[in-house]
Amino acid sequence: MEPCLHHDVADGTATVVIRNPAKRNALTPGMWRALPPLLERLAADPAVRALVLTGEGDTFSAGADIGSLGTTYEESTALALPAEEALAHFPKPTLAAVRGYCLGGGCQLAAACDLRFAEEGARFGVTPARLGIVYAPSSTRRLVDLVGPATAKYLLLSGELIGAERALRTGLVDEVLPPGGLDGRVAEFTRVLLSRSALTQAAAKEFTAGPVDPARLEYWREQASDSGETREGIAAFVERRAPRFGWTPPARSDRHPAVAGPSVPADHSR
Repeated sequence: MEPCLHHDVADGTATVVIRNPAKRNALTPGMWRALPPLLERLAADPAVRALVLTGEGDTFSAGADIGSLGTTYEESTALALPAEEALAHFPKPTLAAVRGYCLGGGCQLAAACDLRFAEEGARFGVTPARLGIVYAPSSTRRLVDLVGPATAKYLLLSGELIGAERALRTGLVDEVLPPGGLDGRVAEFTRVLLSRSALTQAAAKEFTAGPVDPARLEYWREQASDSGETREGIAAFVERRAPRFGWTPPARSDRHPAVAGPSVPADHSR
């Protein structure tokens, strides 16, 4: 099997699968480059309401293909950072479904997702100290925001791996599932996400990402006022029925950019 990012869309959810089983799903340069434009396409697809990132088989990802890493700071971060930022700025809910090893660049991608569900036995590691790589400031800050400075320092300074239960305690993962229970729980939870207001979700993702420009706050106020989402949500609650939320993102020229990172041909996605 050639290394690739396989993806499909079904029932409102896009699933992106990291495939390189010969190297424990390590990400090749082509796979890193393919992720930003793939995410851009999925963000623009009205059929996509949520995204799940996972790995082929029993491993999420062992990180970057070490043989492809450059020896300078610029070279070592040039591939992973655009992919990480594209995932972090994806405008719809994202969830990493983790089995087995989730290391290095793989953990970097998982941390860029909104949520992380893991199967018992999963192992997590942030490993630049093993290679003498300076972890990017944005990646470091994202990790600190997720697990706090103490655990971030433990992971970054030692490069040691932690298990799923410790990852759960420290906030690196949100749920730990027994063997065989991950896929069912992910499917169940994505159905929950799809039943909620896309307007609320999109605004929440932007607000939690950092300081909000007053113009952007006004934009979201207008969207909330014009969409009728609040009226529908309250009416559904009063009438004891499921809400029928209908908000969809405006045309691309009228909204915040969907993803960060360069647009390059997705030569390894299919």
